[in-house]
Parts: sequence; C-alpha cells; structure tokens
Amino acid sequence: MKPIGDQVLIKQHEKKEKTSSGIIIMDGIDGEFVYADVIKAGDGLFTHTGDRIPMTCKVGDVVLVHKYNLGSQKEILLNGVEYILIRESELAMVSE
Repeated sequence: MKPIGDQVLIKQHEKKEKTSSGIIIMDGIDGEFVYADVIKAGDGLFTHTGDRIPMTCKVGDVVLVHKYNLGSQKEILLNGVEYILIRESELAMVSE
C-alpha cells in the first residue's frame, strides 16, 4: 500500500517510561508533540496548472507531530502493525 497525494504513513516512536538513569517519565511531561518515523509518503499534490508540488518528507525521516493531529480516526492496521496516516501539512517538523 502506498499513500496518495500528500498523505504520509508514519509509525509513532515507543514512549519511554524511564530515562537511561532510571528516572520515571510521567505522561505529558514530554510536551505536546510526538516523534514518528516516515514509513511511506505519497508523491505530492498537483496545482491547478498541473505542476507537481513535491513532498518535503521522505521515507526514513523522523518527524515531529502535534498530539492534536493524532487520533483514532487516523490510525490504521497493516499486517498487524499500527500506523498513522496523516497529511504532510499536519507535520510540525522533519529531520534533516
């Protein structure tokens, strides 16, 4: 399966419950954003003149997504693995 247009298939990073030194991390202390890996990305959108607007992110990038842009309506299950399908415009930041 491949996302269409400006859709991006991401896999949210596992939340760490403890730091390397053993400090327990409480829910919400890490802020309002989550990290995720880009698994697949669409080809981009087309303008009304037919020009393609390329995607900013690519497979393998690490992205930052606001928790507000996540939700059960965007979760999908492929081959027993849970992913999130969102629009590229919903990404806050992308790794360089």
